[in-house]
Amino acid sequence: MSVKANGGVRKGSSERQDPARAVEQLFDQIDQPDASLGVFFCSAGYDLKQLERALSERARGMPLIGCTSAGEITPAGYVDGAITGFTLAEPDFRTASAPIFQVNSFSISDGNRIANELRDQLDRISPSAEPGDTFAFLMIDGLCQCEEIVVSALYSALGEIPLFGASSGSNSHFTKTHVYFDGAFRSDMAVLTLVRTIHPFKLFTTDHFIPSDTKMVITEADSASRVVTEINAEPSGPEYARLVGLSPDDLTPMIFAMHPVVVKVGGRYYTRSIRNVNEDGSLTFFCAVDKGVVLTLSEGTDIISNLSDTFDKIHQEIGPTQLVIGCECVLRILEIEKKQLKSQASRIMVENNVIGFGSYGEEFQAMHLNQTFTGAAIGIRRDRS
Repeated sequence: MSVKANGGVRKGSSERQDPARAVEQLFDQIDQPDASLGVFFCSAGYDLKQLERALSERARGMPLIGCTSAGEITPAGYVDGAITGFTLAEPDFRTASAPIFQVNSFSISDGNRIANELRDQLDRISPSAEPGDTFAFLMIDGLCQCEEIVVSALYSALGEIPLFGASSGSNSHFTKTHVYFDGAFRSDMAVLTLVRTIHPFKLFTTDHFIPSDTKMVITEADSASRVVTEINAEPSGPEYARLVGLSPDDLTPMIFAMHPVVVKVGGRYYTRSIRNVNEDGSLTFFCAVDKGVVLTLSEGTDIISNLSDTFDKIHQEIGPTQLVIGCECVLRILEIEKKQLKSQASRIMVENNVIGFGSYGEEFQAMHLNQTFTGAAIGIRRDRS
């Protein structure tokens, strides 16, 4: 399925399981003359080596980036086990991308260097820049455990250019995730892309949780591994289970999705999602955590209303969207499935031209987030509609 827009965007997807056939079907929909960038999100269930070869052969020199996903958002809505993507074409879009290898060794100076090099590269390609015509998109290894450092440094270095992105996904075993650049899938890496466009756009993030009155304090943790061993001076898994009214044996990703914890930063609450419970009863988080942090148990509101309201606000600001690059936390997708709301959510995604993926965390400006729907909504300039 594909929807052709008037503004240099083409979208598509394939549910074929053979990598070569899947890539062929995808590119039959998204290939276009003067494409300045191709972006894809693919199931980690594909043979990635075969997918590499097929993508390299079909892209034929087109700048192409992508990552593995924990579920795909396609022109037909939510799908599992697929590949989906889009292309952006000149003159409506000019882009510049750069890899960040070994993100676990990333430094502030690296952020400054990469941001400056990309800005210079984009200015050479598109010298007639105007204020507010450029945004940054980051894809990063979802298990690197250093998103906070990377996104904070890049955000500072980019200055007035707004930033969003997400951490690549995989399966429920949280084994390995990959980012694609220059013909290869790699772990321990990220890709930063600058997009300059003549069309209106809005970067956004949303969640549907409100804090409760139940507080807890992290009393022991290994911040480097994001593992919390004690909450309220008790073993973390059993204590969390007690606070949500369950047995430790009941703790699953679905429970974590339905009962997330939040932390207050700068007057606003941000979700700090639990990834899994370990054999010793400790809890591993998707985001950075540390001893002494006060967490608050949160309560969910209507996730469909939240999604609809988000797009209503976007339409009020930039009009109809020809493309939304959407990054949705895997725990949010799990909740949608559990509550049997997939068809309703899919309809909203289709109506708003969302292409995206299930992520292991999202990035917005200087923050690494959890359990959000985050992205870039791109409208259509009036003389192109």
